[in-house]
Amino acid sequence: MSGIKFPIYLDHHATTPVDQRVLEEMLPYFGDKFGNASSLDHTYGYEASVAVENAREQISKGIGSRHDEIIFTSGATESNNLALIGTMEKYKEKGNHLITCLTEHKAVLDTAKHLEHLGYDVTYLPVNHYGEIDLELLKNSITKKTVLISIMTANNEIGTIADVAEIGKIAHERDVFFHTDAAQAVGHIPMDVEKMQIDMMSMSAHKMYGPKGIGALYIRGVKPRIKPESILHGGGQERNIRSGTLNVPGIVGFGKAMELSQKEMDLENKRFREWTNLMFEEFAKLGAVLNGHPSKRLTHNLNVNFPGIESKAIINSISKEIAISAGSACTTQMVEPSHVLLAIGLDETSSHSAIRFGLGRFNQKEEIEFCIKKIKNIIQVTSEIKI
Repeated sequence: MSGIKFPIYLDHHATTPVDQRVLEEMLPYFGDKFGNASSLDHTYGYEASVAVENAREQISKGIGSRHDEIIFTSGATESNNLALIGTMEKYKEKGNHLITCLTEHKAVLDTAKHLEHLGYDVTYLPVNHYGEIDLELLKNSITKKTVLISIMTANNEIGTIADVAEIGKIAHERDVFFHTDAAQAVGHIPMDVEKMQIDMMSMSAHKMYGPKGIGALYIRGVKPRIKPESILHGGGQERNIRSGTLNVPGIVGFGKAMELSQKEMDLENKRFREWTNLMFEEFAKLGAVLNGHPSKRLTHNLNVNFPGIESKAIINSISKEIAISAGSACTTQMVEPSHVLLAIGLDETSSHSAIRFGLGRFNQKEEIEFCIKKIKNIIQVTSEIKI
């Protein structure tokens, strides 16, 4: 195992390392090409503007949209806030009802709670033990006052992939807008906003080997056209939807990361599927239970329970050799059980026995094999102590 660099990073749902090819694309825009993309009166600004529009084209091509339907933000959290708050505020004359789901990321759930405080009506759909919503219940939850449905594409904890195309179809049949938080999905599974009938989609570069601090919101321009109310005011950048000086190096990196992900997605998914299947087969021999859907899931995600064993004990015991997590990076400082695991039917005790493995582009098979061996040894020793 001398060729392995420790600690092995297996927490790619929290964040990903910046791909060296992405970094190289970004570097000139920290130095010689430092212009403000809004300063079009001189070469520096024009050069930055061209770079931004090139990245916008790369991103739009990756999701099947027009380039002018991409609005740059600081990340998926801001995109979610803009989509939910901006849309509910803009179309409040139509209605005051939002539909979302119990297993959404906190960036959606907390925004929905904020909207409730403002007087909006929110329906939180339950999920089955795989983490899927009931599409018939979704249909029955839509009222004349429903403005927006927001359901994430792929869950950040258990990896379950929603039937986004069917949700989009249901929304459009009922004249309701559809938003999806696709931060964990874009760059990892094929996304086509037209075929899936998505009206708004949140994205984040750092989940797909791009830089932190840059994201985007796809906003449909036609059939139906949607324009959320601005939640940031200032210079009128990004079609007066999101003001603020554009993060040119970040945007350039985001564009390159998207381009690379489209080229390498199929090969990566084949490799990840093989590895996560191998991991679960070995862990299942020790009594591990899978959390999430067995097939409709992100290939690089594996969330398992080791019944009767505290996940934090395992994580802490191997932290110098392997970086894994118990769940969402946005809530790991809290001692409360995962809201996602509770929603799929786990009790509080079981939820504290869950571990999430997130595989990535730069992992090697020998790292996966080392992880399997290490985890198995710990589980076996822990089980013997309990006996």
